[in-house]
Amino acid sequence: MWLAHLNPTTVIIVPAPERFAEARPIGRLTPAFSRRAADGEHWLVDDRGDRLPVALIDGVISTRPAAVLIPLDSDFTVRTAAALRMWHSTTGQTRGRPADGLTMQQRTRLGLALRSLDGRLAGYSYRAIAEALFGQARIPAGPDWKTHDQRDRTIRLCRRGLALMRGGYLKLLRHPRQFRG
Repeated sequence: MWLAHLNPTTVIIVPAPERFAEARPIGRLTPAFSRRAADGEHWLVDDRGDRLPVALIDGVISTRPAAVLIPLDSDFTVRTAAALRMWHSTTGQTRGRPADGLTMQQRTRLGLALRSLDGRLAGYSYRAIAEALFGQARIPAGPDWKTHDQRDRTIRLCRRGLALMRGGYLKLLRHPRQFRG
C-alpha cells in the first residue's frame, strides 16, 4: 500500500475526539478500492473522475465522527488541500483542483513517460516505442527517422520515465506543480 508519509495527497482519517460533537462521519465516502493493512485500512475514493487516497488509522469507523490528521511538515499545504477535497466529497459540495495539481497535459506526458519506460525496460527500440505511443503512420520510415522530432520526443519520454523510476516520483508527489514531462 502507499505510505501516507511519502504521498502527501493521502488523507489520514482518525476518530474525532469526543469534544467535537459536530464532527461528521465519513460514511458518504465510497471506496473504489479498499485494502486492510497492519497500520489500518487504505481506500481509494472515486472523487468525480479522480482517485483520492485515504488512510483510516487508529480504529476509525466510517459511521462514527471522524477527524483528519495533518502533520505539520513541509507538505502541510498539499495535505490540507487533499483534506479539503475529501471534505467536499463528504459534504456533497463542488471540489477544487485535484490535490496533485497536475494539468491534463502534464498527466498525459506522465502517462506517456511511464508507457515509454515500460517499452525500454522490455527491450524495445525507440522506433517501436514511438509507433506504440503515437501510431505507425506518424513515424517516418528509413533514415528520416534519425532526425524526426518524434524520435527526440520518444527519447525524452524514456529518460523522464527512467528518472521517475529512479526516485523522481517522490519529487512528483511532493511538488507536482514543478513536474516537467
